Amino acid sequence: MREGSLEPPVRHPLDWNDPDFTNWEKLDAEMRRVFDICHGCRRCFNLCDSFPRLFDLVDASPDEMHGVKSEDFKQVVDACTLCDLCFMTKCPYVPPHEFNLDFPHLMLRYRAAERARGHVEPIRDELGKTDRNGRLGAVASPVMNWAVSEKNGLTRPLMEKVAGVDRHAALPKFHSKTFMLKARQETPEINREAPGFGRKAVLYATCFVNYHNPGIGEAARKVLARNGVETEVLYPACCGMPQLEAGNISKVAEGARKVSEALLPWVEKGYDVIALVPSCALMLKFEWPLILPADAGIKKLSQATFDITEYVVDIAKRNGIAPGLKPLEGGVALHIACHSRAQNMGQKAAEMLRLIPQADLAVIERCSGHGGSWGVMEGNFETALKVGKPVARQAQNAGKAHLASECPLAGAHIVQGMERIADGQAAATQSRHPIELLAQAYGL
Repeated sequence: MREGSLEPPVRHPLDWNDPDFTNWEKLDAEMRRVFDICHGCRRCFNLCDSFPRLFDLVDASPDEMHGVKSEDFKQVVDACTLCDLCFMTKCPYVPPHEFNLDFPHLMLRYRAAERARGHVEPIRDELGKTDRNGRLGAVASPVMNWAVSEKNGLTRPLMEKVAGVDRHAALPKFHSKTFMLKARQETPEINREAPGFGRKAVLYATCFVNYHNPGIGEAARKVLARNGVETEVLYPACCGMPQLEAGNISKVAEGARKVSEALLPWVEKGYDVIALVPSCALMLKFEWPLILPADAGIKKLSQATFDITEYVVDIAKRNGIAPGLKPLEGGVALHIACHSRAQNMGQKAAEMLRLIPQADLAVIERCSGHGGSWGVMEGNFETALKVGKPVARQAQNAGKAHLASECPLAGAHIVQGMERIADGQAAATQSRHPIELLAQAYGL
């Protein structure tokens, strides 16, 4: 047997319509097979809380893996945030190795099997309805932002009691003007003298940018316009990452078909597709084709999709970057998001910010610990801060004027982690997306 595969990781399609996928006995056998291999390796011990929980179970068993109760597997599954770092960066036994380990997708399979048996977490499902929640939040943004503020001693304890959302966890704020609305009202002027003139791209707004932080989308449009790129903005629906986390694969497939039907006509017209948040780029590029492998449209869309930082770097390499960038005073502590790393494209955010003259970067390549809807739940939030403490410490010690993360949720979580360890020192009050810093360097 090889001690690890020398080939790049390969992911197999998810056969989620096969009855065996949710068969509890066959799932249990596969869980034991994989967990036994993980227990013998332990290379992922410091990535997240899933692996310490697993290893503690095995260590407490009188007969190693054979003595671990199947009902105890759930605590391991519940701690997985589907960050994909074990698969992409640590595990030596991923396909094409004969052990054929895909730990995150096994956790996903377990959640799908739970759902098939009627075991559903209603609160997580409600939190995952990002479009409904975003529309409601936009209509009543002043009231909603007051209610979700972690400083609100009236609503947040009530939210914790009723919905299980930790009262101390930062939650995204809502905007009355969505990115789609702003895009209809103002189109940046295209720089026809720019090296990248002639490129055309559709910005897939994503639920987060559309409802919670339109500034990321506005910055992206302005940077691209400065570089000669004509853009359109579309937001048919959420990419389905929250539903994926909950094991609701059929719902993800439904959303994938809806979004692809809206974006594909633009691809046919020669437009590239740019996702503004790395989790959404990961879904379009990798997860959707694994969920719907026979769908030619999904495959074509995945091949036309870029992450926003990846796209700007591609312009710089192929065409040259438009002039006008000025140094950012004080430097940047840059967190590389897990779902950027899972795209296997390199540190594109760092490459992009190094286009800025006199770039001063402290790059942090480690999980923030947030994990989407998982990280805000009561019982998880403190664990999420613990997992992300090394990131918060590195960001604090870097002493830079700016903090940035490609993942807006991770960025806010890092800020909270830095506040916990500041010990009287100044801590960052906000995190920004790297594309916002590039726009600032352009004076936009």
